[in-house]
Amino acid sequence: MTPATTFAGRTVALFGLGGSGLATAVSLQAGGARVVAWDDSTESQAKAREQGVTVEDLRSADWSGFAALILAPGVPLTHPVPHWSVGLAEAAGIEIIGDVELFCRERAKTAPDAPFVAITGTNGKSTTTALIAHILAKAGRDVQMGGNIGTAILSLEAPAPGRCHVIELSSFQIDLTPSLAPSIGVLLNITPDHLDRHGTMENYAAIKARLVHGSTLTVIGVDDEPSRSIADRHRGALVRIGVAVQDVDGLIVRDGIVIGRSGEGIADISGIGSLRGAHNWQNAAVAIAVVQALGVTGDEIVSALKTFPGLPHRMEQVGRRERVLFVNDSKATNADSTEKALTAFRDIHWILGGKPKEGGIDLLEPLFDRVAHAYLIGAASEAFAKTLEGRVPYTRCGTLDVATKEAAEAAARSEAPEPVVLLSPACASYDQFKSFEDRGDQFRALVRGLIG
Repeated sequence: MTPATTFAGRTVALFGLGGSGLATAVSLQAGGARVVAWDDSTESQAKAREQGVTVEDLRSADWSGFAALILAPGVPLTHPVPHWSVGLAEAAGIEIIGDVELFCRERAKTAPDAPFVAITGTNGKSTTTALIAHILAKAGRDVQMGGNIGTAILSLEAPAPGRCHVIELSSFQIDLTPSLAPSIGVLLNITPDHLDRHGTMENYAAIKARLVHGSTLTVIGVDDEPSRSIADRHRGALVRIGVAVQDVDGLIVRDGIVIGRSGEGIADISGIGSLRGAHNWQNAAVAIAVVQALGVTGDEIVSALKTFPGLPHRMEQVGRRERVLFVNDSKATNADSTEKALTAFRDIHWILGGKPKEGGIDLLEPLFDRVAHAYLIGAASEAFAKTLEGRVPYTRCGTLDVATKEAAEAAARSEAPEPVVLLSPACASYDQFKSFEDRGDQFRALVRGLIG
């Protein structure tokens, strides 16, 4: 744990006692602050009380005694309307920050030169974060990984000389981190997302840009226009990464080969199963640029790339039955994410559907020729059937178990060298599952039942 000592001797308000919120409350108390916390969930309130945290309804609290409001990242700061706690904090004239800001202040106070890699982007953040941490660990470095992936940032070991923190950051977290200044800041890509939270695409892109503009070294993927624009305006040390865009002064990836500025091949990732697809080529090139800057050598990088296991629910290869490969891409909760999976395979038996998002799957039409058959589940079935009609043969399966069984049987009859049963729903999971993780876990269990 990292004790947050910068509020020692003062009282702070905290709203949101989920995983990171509770970790933040405990960290602040360990650092000498008094915390008054609240959450609408009685279960979360009970867990906080068990940890010795003072739980009090902040709507009736005396805000004149608070030094700051620590806000959980999922709580609206500006859009669609500010949370009531934000209004109370603003009326009291106190700052509103998040757990990552507390980490940044602690690092600046105790170990300002400790390596801090911060990764953001609309897609690929978790894979890139995990890959950077994996390479550094294989090279024998002291690595702490967390943030928006896995462990809350203040639950990690404290910043220290030689200890590298590799942290995934969402736009929500960046928005609550005014002093964000990582050693290396990474921006992978920007496509429309969370506009209900940020209001406009311009606001969303501006928040992402804050991460890299505050960094000592910046690494930016320039395959999309918003990210290219941010790179063009950047005035500090910069490494550009191009996959779709090849005229880049930085690293490019051509046919799975990462190529450096001098034209030399750095790593061949074309045959690494956990890094299939152009989007993962970008993730790998970004990771290479980061670890090179941290002093990891070429041989160490290549060796570590080959042993990267990938992440659950992100094009996760969950098993084979003879020629048929089963892939769990449950994290693909929108069409943009599913596009990455469809470009990575052919002869796809595609399981899709769930709670639909705006735009549906229309943008995927150029990739329909890769799909042998589609298997529809959940609330989006009828809308997706209309999009697929006359373009892709499909079956309304309703539930994941039926879809998995039918897709596996059809794939087994295929004459393709490697037919793929792909769960890449292009939808949220909440119509039938607790989360995308629950959906992926159930798919994995179904596949294991099929392959014995």
